[in-house]
Amino acid sequence: MRSPDWNDLRHVLAVARGGTLAAAAKALAVDDSTVSRRIARLEALLAARLFERAGDGRLRPTPAGAAAVARAERMELEVEGLRDSVTGADSACAGVVRLTSVPLLVNRLLVPALPGLLAPHPELRLELVADPSDLSLRRREADMALRLARPRGGGRSVVARRIGTLRYEVCAAASLPAEAAAALPWVTYDEAFAHLPQARWIAAALARGDPAAAFVVNDGEALVEAVAAGLGRSLLPSAVAARDPRLARLAAPDGSPAPARELWLLVHGELRRLARIEAVSDWLRGLLAEAGQGGRGSTSSSRFRRR
Repeated sequence: MRSPDWNDLRHVLAVARGGTLAAAAKALAVDDSTVSRRIARLEALLAARLFERAGDGRLRPTPAGAAAVARAERMELEVEGLRDSVTGADSACAGVVRLTSVPLLVNRLLVPALPGLLAPHPELRLELVADPSDLSLRRREADMALRLARPRGGGRSVVARRIGTLRYEVCAAASLPAEAAAALPWVTYDEAFAHLPQARWIAAALARGDPAAAFVVNDGEALVEAVAAGLGRSLLPSAVAARDPRLARLAAPDGSPAPARELWLLVHGELRRLARIEAVSDWLRGLLAEAGQGGRGSTSSSRFRRR
């Protein structure tokens, strides 16, 4: 019996991750019929159906398919490990690093600082993924992640290190007089984000009788733009406010200390000692220190589950 081909398994992995033939085809830069043919060939070889269509129309792995996906993920790690051991053999820091974080940090903090990373490392390519959801390092949706909370336990090995603290400040539009800015209503997140420390802090201010804006947002970028437009005041990361001339930082009412959130850097365990990963890690730590958000990191080799 012929053994499954890695190229066929790549297509299984792409369908499992994308949920449709079209998404898998786009990820692999092929057409839908190629994906369908590869899946059918592997199903015939294994004498098992690998996918079934769910009620929402997406393709979900069957039990046999889940086993094939798990095996394909292990093979992918081996292939990536081979590439990683060869790539950069003639260069101290070369290759691709895929880094994910929330859009606000990617757009307002990381992107403006990119020259400081790429200029000394011309063979390094950084793929920045601005995504509010926690992409899976286990599934290699990203190599590194900058997160605003300590990871919670279970799952595949991921190295996590606290590399700083994201401090918040009360901000308003710089175009407004200080007295007018201090009287603005509070702009905050919708109920789905009520658990965030900054949202809880504003909720406490509202409970004391402060006015609330007539709208809420579900995105940090929208919050920045609302404050810059003079629609209200809110809590924003100090590192973001310091880089936007449209924003002015205000004293917190009643002297209440503004919240802060831990910044954690997650790295896939297979990649942590690569020169390019270390270069990006050093850049992030230096960037946070420069922005006044750095802190003594702590390292954990605990196993973390995809969140």
